[in-house]
Amino acid sequence: MALKWRLRQVMAERGIWSGAELGRIMEQKAGYKLSAPSISALLTEQPKQMKAQTMDALCTALDCTPADLWQHTPSLIQAETLEHAEQEAQKVVNDIPRRILPPI
Repeated sequence: MALKWRLRQVMAERGIWSGAELGRIMEQKAGYKLSAPSISALLTEQPKQMKAQTMDALCTALDCTPADLWQHTPSLIQAETLEHAEQEAQKVVNDIPRRILPPI
């Protein structure tokens, strides 16, 4: 699973070009004050965690949803895992595990 943080893109779509401007809008629209270093961190790197209150303030200020701020790309199943699953499926016939008998 891959998540891409899209805060800068969402800001640009709304004509917001600086962290200071984002901070002002968050305070005006959501009544939420975020420090300059915290805003800078949100703009320069993908957050590992975020308070729900911060996400709410960002969404309120930018008139968006969390889905707009995060882009999800499903992970690809590796070929080995898929191959193993196919082998396991062949062992089961009509919901009854196929018995492998010992050599005579």
